[in-house]
Amino acid sequence: MEQLHTLAQAAGVARAWTDVEGRQQVVGDAALAAVLAALGHEAASERQIARSLVALEERRRALPAMLVADCGGTIALPFAPPRAEATGEDGVTLALAVAGERLTVPEVPGYYDLVLGGHATRLAVAPPRCPLPPQGARRPWGVSVQIPALRAARPSPFGTFGELAETARTFGAAGADALAINPVHALFPGHGKGYSPYSPSTRLFLNGALADPALAGLPPLPAEEATPLIDWAEALPRRLAQLRDMFAALAPERRAAFIATDDPMLRRHALFDALDCHFRAATGAHGWRDWPAAYHDPAGEAAARFAAAHADEVAFHLFVQSLAQAGLEAAQAAAKEAGMSIGLIGDLAVGVDPSGSDAWSLRHAMLDGLTIGAPPDPLGPLGQNWSITGFSPDGLGASGYAPWIAMIRAGLASGGGLRIDHAFGLARLWVIPEGGATADGAYLSYPFEDLIRLATLEAHRAGGFIIAEDLGTAPHGFTGAVTAKAMLGMRVLWFERAADHGFIGAGDYAPLSAAMSGTHDTVTVAGWWRGRDLDWADELGRLPEGMPRAEAEAIRDWDRGLLWSTLDHTAPRPAPDDPAPVVDAAIAHIARTPSALVLVSLEDMLGLEEQPNLPGTVETHPNWRRRLAAPIGELAEAPDVARRCAILTDTRPVAAPGRPEG
Repeated sequence: MEQLHTLAQAAGVARAWTDVEGRQQVVGDAALAAVLAALGHEAASERQIARSLVALEERRRALPAMLVADCGGTIALPFAPPRAEATGEDGVTLALAVAGERLTVPEVPGYYDLVLGGHATRLAVAPPRCPLPPQGARRPWGVSVQIPALRAARPSPFGTFGELAETARTFGAAGADALAINPVHALFPGHGKGYSPYSPSTRLFLNGALADPALAGLPPLPAEEATPLIDWAEALPRRLAQLRDMFAALAPERRAAFIATDDPMLRRHALFDALDCHFRAATGAHGWRDWPAAYHDPAGEAAARFAAAHADEVAFHLFVQSLAQAGLEAAQAAAKEAGMSIGLIGDLAVGVDPSGSDAWSLRHAMLDGLTIGAPPDPLGPLGQNWSITGFSPDGLGASGYAPWIAMIRAGLASGGGLRIDHAFGLARLWVIPEGGATADGAYLSYPFEDLIRLATLEAHRAGGFIIAEDLGTAPHGFTGAVTAKAMLGMRVLWFERAADHGFIGAGDYAPLSAAMSGTHDTVTVAGWWRGRDLDWADELGRLPEGMPRAEAEAIRDWDRGLLWSTLDHTAPRPAPDDPAPVVDAAIAHIARTPSALVLVSLEDMLGLEEQPNLPGTVETHPNWRRRLAAPIGELAEAPDVARRCAILTDTRPVAAPGRPEG
């Protein structure tokens, strides 16, 4: 249906796409129509399609709520204004050059109020490149950690920002420059089921369960026995109750200091959490879509009445956010005081729970009726539905990117850098109509150039760098664009293989990258060497179809030889049950790379065999539940850990003058 295909193209919905094996795939007309309808473009008849096309054309010709450009560059306008003036954040107004429908923007990065003749809008001007990790006497290195896994001397059911601060002090003293952390976005308060850090309620605010009151000058939480696996179903409701007791005991003036805020979005999030706790206790509801319809509007009368009648409950959730913010800032301060040149590196999840705070508060800017995932491919014939949602391209444009800017700003606020999970989502996302099969989805385009410019601007303002997670098949033009903006790609040991399937040399890693021993989703070095990932694959029926375990073992043994030949050209290859020398050699290998930053997982620093998360599993693998065997201070004193810290400090190449190039 040619008219439908024209509408899809105009709306940024791709009819054709290329899979991981380079084969062209085509989205069916029914799937296209369903995705378009969810985006608000009626497509059930030729008349509806014609109206939708007219509406899109009118929108294209209108002045956007925000224009985004590079410093000193020119930008196209939808009309030719007689004059143009831009007022910066310093209050100074500049006359800008206009040539027909082309505008020359200021040389100074920042946000401007722009007047084009009689038309007003906003202008964002981005610097040419993001900041880079500090390159001192040697290139920096850090450790990536899962905060809930951390333990301190005081027993607790899961790690908090208090344990994070102690970990920062420990590795800072050992020579590390950074701690890369898992996402700390807010989850549903006290809800012991949805505990994945990558399925948050909001990306604007923090996970209150990670708060450590002692970091905010309050009494510490009660000591509780630590277990090898976190029992979230018990621990999260109990933690919320403990924080309630602490809030109730506060003197009025102390309480007022904690809850004071002039941020309307923070107040709205606190109201969401209060409503969520109320309706979950009353009806078992999960998020706003299960609430009575009157409460679906955050600015509606029902929500306002609830806020007034339950002011103390809303204040409690403001208190929790205040504790969490103080804790994260204290952890960053501890890192810097311990000598880390970077400190914390945050992590930005690719989406949010459709029933959560962002989807309620920012519905005008969010996808509605669509979830995010990955298309079917030979490695996953059914595709993936991550059951999360994200911003709508049209919603971002209409809002002048305000919620997206706030999200990036929040991610950069308490650290020296930010990793953007599945950064391909800046260019396109696979969206699936709710209730449909993953194969019924399509790729939806995003305003890529605007988003990377805004990320660059916010990184510049925060003085932090950006790691763009780029594992997999990149959309056309993605790699060149993010490289030009000096965003670091991810170069993970397991995926850095040559055409002959061997592992590439350390010198072949891209300088403009973060070299990594692994991620939370990959097997650890010790686990790979021993074949622990094969044990899990065999147990869960995840070996390639028709492949016996013996064949998988034989392939792994061949791969051990390939890895060892890259890591060490002199020593005999260690036996499969002797992974420690391999862990040392793998760490030394990525330490030798010219990458601007090296990150080693805490699991690899400790030589552990189990990984934090096994993608594609929910109940069959203890994802996000593993705890360290001992307090971090004790573990760091072990000879293996001390040796690996020394390897990283002594092996990292001296930083060359200038900036790393791609």
